[in-house]
Amino acid sequence: MELQRTRVLIQTKDTKLSSSMAQILVPPIFETTVCTDPNEARRKINESYFEIIIVDSDDGNSNGIDFAIDISESLSSILLLTPSHLFDQISYKVEPFGILTVTKPFDTFYFYNMIKVALAVQAKVQRISSQTVKLKEKMEEIRLVNRAKMLLMQNKQMTEQEAHRFIEKQAMDNCVKRTVISQKIIDENS
Repeated sequence: MELQRTRVLIQTKDTKLSSSMAQILVPPIFETTVCTDPNEARRKINESYFEIIIVDSDDGNSNGIDFAIDISESLSSILLLTPSHLFDQISYKVEPFGILTVTKPFDTFYFYNMIKVALAVQAKVQRISSQTVKLKEKMEEIRLVNRAKMLLMQNKQMTEQEAHRFIEKQAMDNCVKRTVISQKIIDENS
């Protein structure tokens, strides 16, 4: 069985912070990339997928917070490191975007548990994303088949049941999906 590696991007200017996280996020379980600049981090995110993105809000300045909110549309789990005295204020601002907040400085046990939470959230997001893709594909298939049936009903004076049977039979006879036959019917009648 192949070991599942978790790709982590850390965006912080604090080298001490990044090295302490690197001691927790050890290979081969974690593959860690550190970026000191949000623009560099954004480029890396656009180039490849990271399961977890950790953003340092520095001392609560809006740069780290805004960056975390900007990338919150991605499927990655995002952890925002915040100073403990600003934790409530920042967490209320970013939680609606699905961003997890972690106080800093942090103890190793607490941080590792937050990584485990992020991994659990990530697994759930991946499952839901996969289901969403399947549903979209199924909806597209239904839309395509219905359009083809409608064209057969209009142009060949078939009933809906006859059009449905025609598409099913053509798909079975040609060993192709109903969408292939439906697209062919649409192309021929458009």
